[in-house]
Amino acid sequence: MLKFLRKVIMWVLIVFFGSSIGMVFVYKYLPVYITPLMVIRLFEQHKDGKKLTLKHTWVPLERINSSLPLAVWASEDQRFFDHTGFDFKEINNAVKEQRQRGRLRGASTISQQTAKNVFLWPRQSWLRKGLEAYFTKLIEWIWGKKRIMEVYINSIEMGRGIYGAQAAAKHFWGHNASSLSREESALIAAALPNPLQRNCKNPSEYMLQRRKEILTQMRLLGGKYPPKTATSK
Repeated sequence: MLKFLRKVIMWVLIVFFGSSIGMVFVYKYLPVYITPLMVIRLFEQHKDGKKLTLKHTWVPLERINSSLPLAVWASEDQRFFDHTGFDFKEINNAVKEQRQRGRLRGASTISQQTAKNVFLWPRQSWLRKGLEAYFTKLIEWIWGKKRIMEVYINSIEMGRGIYGAQAAAKHFWGHNASSLSREESALIAAALPNPLQRNCKNPSEYMLQRRKEILTQMRLLGGKYPPKTATSK
């Protein structure tokens, strides 16, 4: 019996690692048209008796105005090009903040968020965090920074039923992602931590203030994306 269980576990591990690595290699080259979060949101809409809404159009990074990845970089993960998936400095800061204020804030990098968005589910658990770390290292190794950013801004939730830069630009402003202005990009970045509560069409005072802060950070980062020191991978 023990020998049988060992064999089963061995084959489960072989299948898991083989399929996960294979999937990451496939997504290095092919567009990500659907993610677990998109499917989960559709089920939630159905459960709540709402109209099923899924707006998502994949566009290459070259067809997205560079102000958007710049805004996301400035807002979400300024050490994106310096870490290898995990920002341990930011994690330490978050832990210190929790000890001082009794509140734990997020310290996920763009790489971690991309791994979660594309391969996993949104609900917190130790299992998901462990798988998130595994997929984060995989995409850092196999994809590189350029592809990670491309997948991130094409798959992240940007509103109710709205995913990715092209769908957001069309829904909120009626034009393509290639025509996004710096102000529009900064507003999208301001909404990302809570896109279901923050509306780019009718931004709150907080969002407008946050947009102003992000525009300042964009200038401080050199005003261009990617930076000259970034890897071309």
